[in-house]
Amino acid sequence: MTGVRVCGWGELDDGAARRVIVDGRPVALVRLGDRVHAIDDTCSHAEVSLAEGEVDAEECALECWKHGSLFDLRTGEALTLPAIKPVAVHTVAIDGDDVFVTLADDERSNR
Repeated sequence: MTGVRVCGWGELDDGAARRVIVDGRPVALVRLGDRVHAIDDTCSHAEVSLAEGEVDAEECALECWKHGSLFDLRTGEALTLPAIKPVAVHTVAIDGDDVFVTLADDERSNR
C-alpha cells in the first residue's frame, strides 16, 4: 500500500473531521459514509485548523470555524468567502481497517 498509514477506519467518526500529520504536514481527514477525504488542514484565509470546523455532508465540504469559509472536500476549492484560495487535496486509500494518505505534489495552501 502506498502512502502513510494515518489511522484505522474505526477511529474515524462518520460526518466528522480529524487532524493527522503526514510527513510533517497537517491534514484534515473527513469520513462521509464509506469515503474518506483528505485536504490540507490549514485554512487558506486565516491559517487555522480546518479539522476543528463543522462538516457539511450535503455540500461535501468542511467549514472553517474562524470565519465560516467552506472548502470542497473533493477539489479543495473555497466555496464561500472570505477564503478565495483553495487548499490541497490528498489521495486516500483504504486497506482493510487501515487508512493511508498520499500527499499531493502541490502545496497550494503553503504560500
